[in-house]
Amino acid sequence: MLDKIRQKSPFEPKVLAVIAAIAGLLLLFGKVAEDVFEQESGAFDKAILLFMRHGNDLSQPIGPGWLLGVVRDITALGGVAVLALFTSIVTVYLLVAGYRRAAFWVVASIGLGALFEEALKIAFDRARPDIVPHLVTVHSLSFPSAHAMLSAITYLTLGTLVARTEKRTRVRIFVMSVGVFMTLLIGSSRLYLGVHWPTDVLAGWTLGAAWVLLFWLLSRRRY
Repeated sequence: MLDKIRQKSPFEPKVLAVIAAIAGLLLLFGKVAEDVFEQESGAFDKAILLFMRHGNDLSQPIGPGWLLGVVRDITALGGVAVLALFTSIVTVYLLVAGYRRAAFWVVASIGLGALFEEALKIAFDRARPDIVPHLVTVHSLSFPSAHAMLSAITYLTLGTLVARTEKRTRVRIFVMSVGVFMTLLIGSSRLYLGVHWPTDVLAGWTLGAAWVLLFWLLSRRRY
């Protein structure tokens, strides 16, 4: 009896779980955005940025001297040029392999996500942190973090795509774990370099993840 109900229902348990996850992520983003808009996140943001610097010299990040170079290399993996190049290579591969619909959804998810992120920056018009020196050059607005949001969209989208081609559960878990790890690593690098408030990065992570899940729902029966 239960099997017949499941077969007739258009909402599979997995779909319901994804919808619930999207709702939760959007609620979290909304809370972060509200705190930022009402300037209630200042103490939290400042405490984390100052924690990552030496108290007697805020231009010096904590950790050994070589770590700064490593973090700069990591943050470059979330730059627009790197993500665009990576996306282009994967898209061309999908087209050559005959997966045209998959290529379309990759470009749509990442391309529209980038436009949405830029629109949010303009709407919130938040300045970059000024309590610690920036350790890399930045010119754009601060909220949400483009590195955090776009790396989440790109690496999680591509991770989901690869996971769909793999039948073994442990491999699918590994692929998705790599996408999540890259997203967290790149977002954290922006804090270490002092170019984003923690709430910028948190907003980028939550919205990026929600975006990927939304496109998963839209594309799941289309390729």
